[in-house]
Amino acid sequence: MAEGLRERKKRQTRQYISDVATGLFLERGFEAVTVAEVADAADVSVNTVYNYFPAKEDLFLDRSEGVIDRLSRWVHGRREGESAARAVLRELREEVESVSPRVGLMDGYATFMTVVQDSAALRSRMWATAQEALLNLERTLREETGAAEDDMTPALMAGQINWLHGTVLAAIGQRMVDGGEPSEVSREVMLLLDEMEELLSGKVLNYAVRGAG
Repeated sequence: MAEGLRERKKRQTRQYISDVATGLFLERGFEAVTVAEVADAADVSVNTVYNYFPAKEDLFLDRSEGVIDRLSRWVHGRREGESAARAVLRELREEVESVSPRVGLMDGYATFMTVVQDSAALRSRMWATAQEALLNLERTLREETGAAEDDMTPALMAGQINWLHGTVLAAIGQRMVDGGEPSEVSREVMLLLDEMEELLSGKVLNYAVRGAG
């Protein structure tokens, strides 16, 4: 359905507030900026800010929902004859090789990650987001394989697959903070992905193959 005028205005207002807040956080650090200062800079009320963003962390990490369901989306979209882990490896390689900003391969990401590293609240939120993504992936694997509730295999496999994603993002973040250029970091992480795949067992690499009887 086409987006209505009201929905579009709400989306634009939300994005504007987030952009203003992000600019302040990047300039001064997350802890040094208050929600009241964000509201003042965006020319809205504090209540309006909280209407769009329940917590201060949401102002900076406003795209976390896309990260939470990313692995599940990749697994759901795996190809015929492709396992869950191989689908995630393929998607990660495509993102990294294309120097995608979705995995942090962009100018300015080092500043973003520095703000995160300097804030206990943001680090805690990112950890919580990663845990949500892990649990979401486990649920997806249970649905895709029809595993029983007491079967621990989906949880174990989710942990292995989530390790791929988390390690790649962490490696990109640290290399960017260390001064790497996006294209250079892309090449390095492509090699890292090869090494990581070699560490996975055949059982992990052949779990939840689409079309398998």
